[in-house]
Amino acid sequence: MVLNQDIEHVKGIGPKRGAVLREEAGISTIEDLMYYAPRRYLDRSTLLSISECRAGQEVTVTGKVIETIIERRGRSLLRVIISDGTDSLAGVFFGGIQYYQKLFSPGENVLFSGKIDNFRGLKQIVHPDYDFFDESPSESVHTGRIIPMYPSGEKLKKAGFSSRVFRKLIHSALEEVFVNVEDPLPKELISQHGFLSLAESLREIHFPQSFEALSHARIRLAYNELFFLQYYLALSRGLLRSKITRDKTPLDKTYYNQFISALPFELTSDQQNAIKEISDDLANPFPMNRLLQGDVGSGKTVVALAGCLHTSAWKLQSAVMAPTEILAVQHHKTFTQFIPTGVRIALLTGSTPAKEKKRIAEDTAAGNIDILIGTHALIEDRVQFKNLRLIVIDEQHRFGVNQRALLHQKGNSPDLLVMTATPIPRSLTLTLYGDLDISLIREKPKGRLPVKTLILSEDREKGLYTSMEKYISEGRQCYYILPLINESDKSGLASAVQMYEKFSITVFPHRKVALLHGKMNSGEKDDVMNRFKTGEIDILVSTTVIEVGIDVANATVMIIHHPERFGLSQLHQLRGRVGRGMHQSFCILFHPKNISSETKDRLSVLENNDDGFAIAEKDLSIRGAGDFLGTRQHGESSIFEFADIVRDFSLLESAKKDAECIIEKISDLEHEINEIKIRHADTRYVTGTRLTKVLSLIS
Repeated sequence: MVLNQDIEHVKGIGPKRGAVLREEAGISTIEDLMYYAPRRYLDRSTLLSISECRAGQEVTVTGKVIETIIERRGRSLLRVIISDGTDSLAGVFFGGIQYYQKLFSPGENVLFSGKIDNFRGLKQIVHPDYDFFDESPSESVHTGRIIPMYPSGEKLKKAGFSSRVFRKLIHSALEEVFVNVEDPLPKELISQHGFLSLAESLREIHFPQSFEALSHARIRLAYNELFFLQYYLALSRGLLRSKITRDKTPLDKTYYNQFISALPFELTSDQQNAIKEISDDLANPFPMNRLLQGDVGSGKTVVALAGCLHTSAWKLQSAVMAPTEILAVQHHKTFTQFIPTGVRIALLTGSTPAKEKKRIAEDTAAGNIDILIGTHALIEDRVQFKNLRLIVIDEQHRFGVNQRALLHQKGNSPDLLVMTATPIPRSLTLTLYGDLDISLIREKPKGRLPVKTLILSEDREKGLYTSMEKYISEGRQCYYILPLINESDKSGLASAVQMYEKFSITVFPHRKVALLHGKMNSGEKDDVMNRFKTGEIDILVSTTVIEVGIDVANATVMIIHHPERFGLSQLHQLRGRVGRGMHQSFCILFHPKNISSETKDRLSVLENNDDGFAIAEKDLSIRGAGDFLGTRQHGESSIFEFADIVRDFSLLESAKKDAECIIEKISDLEHEINEIKIRHADTRYVTGTRLTKVLSLIS
């Protein structure tokens, strides 16, 4: 048996069961089976004599099969009577009676594990986990030890893949391939960190001798994942810099200085630092690849404009792509407000008239537009640049890899600045953006009043509506956010449609109320948001489609109904929609009466903190990487099978440092990447994760 052998060739699998393993568990080869991580472990390593066992205990006992008895009392069952010399016990089996009767022959030595109960004064375990042994039970796979329990969904179970079957398959495979498991880490790294070998780690992760050995095995396998991800990301970054070179160009600050001198406010120190980092990158002899992370309302757009102005001074072009038309229009408005004389700017979106689109495309191709701002319309074939140097992508996670690539191809190795308003914990940043340089903006612009956050129960409903009316009568506007579009009998949650009707008909019939949600088409959504921005709407009832980037200075009240349904970071993003003008703003977390004390504690984090990065760290520790990212939408945090980026942050930092030290000594990075692809095209031994998944992150 070899590591890359197809799983179908394993005895007892075959094509039909092999297909189930591939589709449901991602197991195609023997090596995949080696890396099928247990979901939990049961400690059955402490054996008791049968006489010591008491009803209600979870135990493991050994004994010799004395007899098997079939009983028929309405439902047939088999009693397997065992004895260890101190007492006797029955293993009770319903169904498969003929099979079990043949399996448990009198005289066999067995281990039974399970919960003890008494039946008519006799000790028994119903459907015990079992194993057979000769004289010593120490080599048992299924019981009498710390045993692994494996993920096994409905289709896997129907195909016969229980934890017992996985243990048997993995134990057998390990016996045969143990000596063929090549350790990919340099020996000096293994020695430096005191790691187990890869082969030993695989054995201990499945069949640990102790919980201490299990911990060492998990750390080694987690390090593998973290190290090789960082290794590939650093290789990609180094290769990009080594392959693409250009003359180091001194900055021309003509437009930039005009822009700074005309600003009606002072830039924060974080904004100034970010601009310097971007400016230095633009002057380098290799393309910029930078992530600009800014807390809500921190002023990322002004920083991006500063970068574009350096490019414009060189008579080169910039493209700024936003995920929605509202955001694109907003960016265009900000740029237009602060742009120096002589810099030509244009806006291109889906709703731009056809004649205007044609003119903008022609001017862009001729180099008559310095900064083109738009939506997905920028990647249309008709849009070509004469000399595209800088690409700015706002809320980059809202675009697919292919969409970003299409825009990138319109320039000759252009500089890339990606922006996000979602504060991301450092551990996630190193994991997901390890090939990017990072700029952070944590400070809020000077003069802004902090948003006051209040936690109210639904029994304060009348008082809440009175407060809303007060602020609307003063000329302010309100957001009212809910998790659902329509009512659901199962959830019992208020919905956007329900609250819109209630406000329009009953509570605020004299006010202008509008509804916004994700199932509306883009034209309808843009129309509602434009009317809200111009003050035509007093109360905007919405789902989380307004979460990012919408800037309405006159909106000062944000009510989030059912905040218990959102993560802290998402609540912080929603809160960031208010507090953008000169008036005091409020965020009300409006929750049901009976929420748990844990939920109240979680919401109080938001009540007492307005630092998005600190909130993100707390959110990550509470919910984990997958839920934090909404990664059922993001998709990247599931690449790890053994590593936990919250728990293993120090391991991640160590892995990153180790990877960079090794890469510094490699003279031909392109050759190294090609060698990796050749060596590991059909294997996952390096990381315990499909290599294609990891490589896709750096493609």
